[in-house]
Formats: sequence, C-alpha cells, structure tokens
Amino acid sequence: MAILEIKNLHVSVKDKEILKGVDLVADSSETIALLGPNGNGKSTLLQTIMGNPNYVVTQGQIIFDGKDITSLEVDERSKLGLFLGMQYPSEVPGVNNSDFLKASLNAHQNRRVPLAIFYSVMNKAYARTEIPFEMANRNLNEGFSGGEKKKNEILQMLVLNPKIAMLDEIDSGLDVDAIQTVSKVIKEEQEKGKGFLIVSHYARLYDLINVDRAIVLVNGKIATEGDRSLIEKIDKEGYEWLKKELGVEIEKERQVVLGTCATKEALKAK
Repeated sequence: MAILEIKNLHVSVKDKEILKGVDLVADSSETIALLGPNGNGKSTLLQTIMGNPNYVVTQGQIIFDGKDITSLEVDERSKLGLFLGMQYPSEVPGVNNSDFLKASLNAHQNRRVPLAIFYSVMNKAYARTEIPFEMANRNLNEGFSGGEKKKNEILQMLVLNPKIAMLDEIDSGLDVDAIQTVSKVIKEEQEKGKGFLIVSHYARLYDLINVDRAIVLVNGKIATEGDRSLIEKIDKEGYEWLKKELGVEIEKERQVVLGTCATKEALKAK
C-alpha cells in the first residue's frame, strides 16, 4: 500500500502564499473528496503534489511511498505512481495522441514496451472510457470538446495505472452519459485498490463513487474533515456554516496560476 503524506505544506505562486500549512495523509486504498470554495487552494495542492514548478514549496514536505518527493521532477513523481487529471487539459498541436501514450508508457516502464502489449493496453482503455478508437490518431486534445478532453485524462490514467490518482474537476464539462462512464471507471479502479484524491464542486460525482473521507480546504488550510455526510451538508448549505460553526472567515477568492501541460512546455523548450 502506497502512502502519500503532506507535512506542514506552505506553497506560493508568484510570491503570493496560497497554502499555509497543510497536513494530510492518504493511502492507495482510499478515496478522498477535496472540497472548498474557489481560490482556496485545492488545485494548488494537487499541482504541488504533482510537482508543477509554478507552485513553489516554501516550507514542509511531500512524502510518497516512503520517499521525500518534495524536490522531484514531475516525471519522477509520475513513475513512482502519482497521476494528475488536469482541470484544464492543454491542446498540444503536432503530438499524436497514441504516440504520446506510447512515449508515456515507455517512460514509466523504463523500456520500450512491445507494440502488441501497448495496443492491448490502449484498446482496453479506449473501450472502457467509451472514446472512439479513431481519436487515437488525432493530436493530443486538439479540437476536442471539453468532455472529450476530460475523458482523455481518464484514458491516460488507465494507461499509466498509478497508485494514487488526483482528479481536478474531472466532471466539469461532462454530459450525463459521460459522467456515468467516468464514474464507472473510477469505481472499477477503486475496487482494484487504486487511491483517489478528487476535487469537484458537484455532489453528483461523489454520489456515483465510493468516498471514504471528505476534506474541506479554506484559506489555504484544512478547515475540517469528515465522512460522506460532510459532502451532503455542503451541497445543501454551501460554506457559510463554516463561519458560524467553526469560526472560519472565508477570504475573498484568490487568483492563481493554472496548471500547465508538461508536454507542451517541453516542446516550447526545444
């Protein structure tokens, strides 16, 4: 069982502190719903765990599977078993979808995966996500609808098979059928022992999957946590009750840098 441990994590973006001392322990056998108002640090936390260089750790540690990964590059964290499904997947012109998946899988395995095995993995992933297989020959996310981009993130997750998958508003932009497909894949992966850290503003996704814990992030800190009933309370009452019951005053929404696509950035650097 892989364990993700966040210790006193402080993170800044463009010299503005966003996370102000987050402590969190999660393992690969549980699913955590990460809740909170916009601009209070949810995406920042996921991006920082994944190693986005725009998010600067000023204090604290990130430990995964017994290893301090605070200073590791994104690809090294990915190889260890972390995955981030992006809130805003980037279009990458000139990079074929199947070539991207093959290169990613080869990098994970530290060897050239035989084509027969790769196509078997890819075929199963396309079938499970209900994405037409011909989309494998299109450029990465180029011309995709918002829902297609999100399903493509789930497809990448299946190909890479991480220990813990972080999904940042993976349900936004999905129609009813697509959210049923995505939630079905998540449940199947949960049954296999995969851990999830999931951000969503809508209870509908959480209703369709198994949630072990709910954590509320406010003003860059964990304000409270509980079981599924906490999701239901927030769905009905919003976040105003935090001030009355916990004395937590929600700061005005803060703007942060959006996550960037590592593939796109690598191409720019060439």
